[in-house]
Amino acid sequence: MTYEEIFEAAKTEFMKSDVSSFKQHLAVQIDIIGEGEGAFYVELKDGQLYVEPYEYYDRHVKLIATAKDFLKIVNGSLNAVMAYTTGKLRIEGDLGKALELQQIIENIKKTEKKEQKAAKKKK
Repeated sequence: MTYEEIFEAAKTEFMKSDVSSFKQHLAVQIDIIGEGEGAFYVELKDGQLYVEPYEYYDRHVKLIATAKDFLKIVNGSLNAVMAYTTGKLRIEGDLGKALELQQIIENIKKTEKKEQKAAKKKK
């Protein structure tokens, strides 16, 4: 995958999350290593989520992973805590803020499940 494909895939997943109830500020830089290498950031501010293809120097935390592992984390097939403990995800900075990002990822799955249930009821 190219950097652009990885970024778009991650952004698509993140933007599925309803973050309107999150009022704290969170700035996370994601460093993709290996194939498709590059950096982008995820920022949560005032109940809005931003995912942009730039480095974020005033971040709370930096996550470092291969594209394959990071996309698995974002789509929910790999738990971020498990990835961290097995060395598939490196974290630099505030671990608490990394866990807040995990909540946003879990929120994506909850939103998708609600949408699936609503779609089934319509049938």
